[in-house]
Amino acid sequence: MENQAVQVQGEDLLPQIPLLTPYKLGKFQLSHRVVLAPLTRQRSYNNVPQPHAILYYSQRATKGGLLVAEATGVSDTAQGYPHTPGIWTNEQVEAWKPIVDAVHAKGGIFFCQIWHVGRVSNKGFQPDKKDPISSTDEPLTPQRQANDVDMAEFSAPRSLTTDEIPQVINDFRLAARNAMEAGFDGVEIHGAHGYLIEQFMKDEVNDRSDA
Repeated sequence: MENQAVQVQGEDLLPQIPLLTPYKLGKFQLSHRVVLAPLTRQRSYNNVPQPHAILYYSQRATKGGLLVAEATGVSDTAQGYPHTPGIWTNEQVEAWKPIVDAVHAKGGIFFCQIWHVGRVSNKGFQPDKKDPISSTDEPLTPQRQANDVDMAEFSAPRSLTTDEIPQVINDFRLAARNAMEAGFDGVEIHGAHGYLIEQFMKDEVNDRSDA
């Protein structure tokens, strides 16, 4: 019968659970299919990962298990939330290294999720208080924050010029290279949830006429 234990040579064996079976992910052999999703923590002060993240991620690491780090900014224009980590400076790369090492010490596989929020930001998060960048100059409407009390306010974005787009692409390239330098096993590019990449992909947001 389904879900019934099987007896072999006097030992009771539990039925196999698909979630706990191995999986081949590219060159990585995962021991199970339970993955730590990227979870924004907002505890990376000045956009630098903190030592307490060593314990946080190592507690969640298992031998052959996959972890994806919290969304990590690719540049100083990528920020839209307080205290989120980045990976565009040497200081940030060095801060990630002991965190990655702690996951590897447990036998875990660690990917870095790299992102740019685009217009999901305001001038307070931007260098020199400049406008956020996007595929459009149309702002987002204020949204209630996760605490269901405060409202998030968004500044009107500035539409990127065609000459500026390659620089943003290069920011992602450098962030991926920095992730490898920090010891990550791979990267995941955040292309959903209304952030910069999706702002270019969605017709209801991207109102450009130069493509």
